[in-house]
Amino acid sequence: MQPNRDEVVRAQVWVEGRVQGVGFRAHVEYAARKIGGITGWVRNVGYDTVETIAEGKRENIERFIAMVKEGPRASRVDEAKIDWESANGEYNDFGVRRSM
Repeated sequence: MQPNRDEVVRAQVWVEGRVQGVGFRAHVEYAARKIGGITGWVRNVGYDTVETIAEGKRENIERFIAMVKEGPRASRVDEAKIDWESANGEYNDFGVRRSM
């Protein structure tokens, strides 16, 4: 059975690799704004990990995740972990959060 592309979903994504000092968070924020209809946030976690939470239509979130995994030119994504969750509508926009 195919997933409903219009279903509103939430994805929590962690990417590891060369993701610090390469404009990775700005890339993720740009991806969310370019695709549109995505709310949530992105932040650095430790030295080699970026975490993002994104809500929107499944089709848009899948495109967003592909762009996150690609990263900006100077980055290198070694591993990506995605947890799919139920959307709860807690965010109004998409932004960069303070690093952990």
